[in-house]
Amino acid sequence: MIEDKLTEKKLLEFLEEDLGFGDITTDALIPEETIAEARIISKRDGVIAGIHEADIIFKPLNVDFKPLVKDGDRVTRGQIIVELSGPARTILTAERMVLNIMMRMSGIATETSKLVDAAKKINPKLRIACTRKTTPGFRYFEKKAVSLGGGDAHRLRLDDMVLIKDNHLSIVGSVTEAVKRARSKCSSSKKIEIEVENADQALEAARAGADIIMFDNMSPEEAKKTLELLEKKGLRDKVLIELSGGITPENIEKYMALNVNIISMGYITHSIKALDLSLDFKRKR
Repeated sequence: MIEDKLTEKKLLEFLEEDLGFGDITTDALIPEETIAEARIISKRDGVIAGIHEADIIFKPLNVDFKPLVKDGDRVTRGQIIVELSGPARTILTAERMVLNIMMRMSGIATETSKLVDAAKKINPKLRIACTRKTTPGFRYFEKKAVSLGGGDAHRLRLDDMVLIKDNHLSIVGSVTEAVKRARSKCSSSKKIEIEVENADQALEAARAGADIIMFDNMSPEEAKKTLELLEKKGLRDKVLIELSGGITPENIEKYMALNVNIISMGYITHSIKALDLSLDFKRKR
C-alpha cells in the first residue's frame, strides 16, 4: 500500500534521527550474533495503538514481530501486547523509539476512548474530535490514534476543508464576506466551517451558508442560548454545530448535554498522559 510505504519512510527517518552514527552502548556490549526474545507489556489499562507502526519498523530489521492484540483493542495492566524475536542489537537499538511511538499513540487513543464512551451515554450522536494542535512531523500518527480511540480526526491538513477562524475574520471584516469568498474560490467538494464567538456571528454564519459553525470558547450557558436562537430562527437544522475551546475532561459533560454534533478538543493530542509500556528482554542464544 502507498500509505504504508509513506509511513515506513517517516518511521525510518525517526529511527535514523535517533541512531546517529550507531548505538555505541549496544554495539560495545552485545555480540553481533546474539539472538534474543522480548515482549512489550502494558503497565496500565488502556487502548493500544501503534502496533502497525512498530511492525513497520521491525520488519526491515529482520525482527520477528508477533502482535497478540490489534490496534484499537483494550488492554489491561500486565498484559503482553507483542512478542519479538531476532537480533538482540536491533531490538535494543529500536526499543526506545518504538515504545515512544506506541506509548504516545496509546495514550491518545485511551483518552479519546474515555471521552467517546462518556458521550455515548449522554448524546449518542455526538462526535468527539481532535484539532490541529498536534506535533509537527507526528500529526498523522496522533490523528490516527484519535480514530483508533473512536474519535474524529477532523482536519489532517490545511487542504482538507475550509476553516475560517477569528484571525481570518479580523482581516476580511465580516462573517458573510468570508463565507462568500470561500464559496466562490474553493471547490464545491470542500465543506466550509467558520469559527464564531457569539450568537450574532452564529446567526450571520448560518444565513451566509456555512456548512459547519464552531462555537469558540463559549460557556455551556452561552452555547445553549445560541442554539436556542438558531432554532427559533429556523436555522439550526441547516448547519452542523461544533463546540471548541476551553473544554476539558472536568467540564465536558455540560457541553455533551447540548444539542450539538461535534466537540473538538486540543487536549486529546497535546496534553494527554502516555500509556506506560515496557519491553522485557531475555537472551535466547
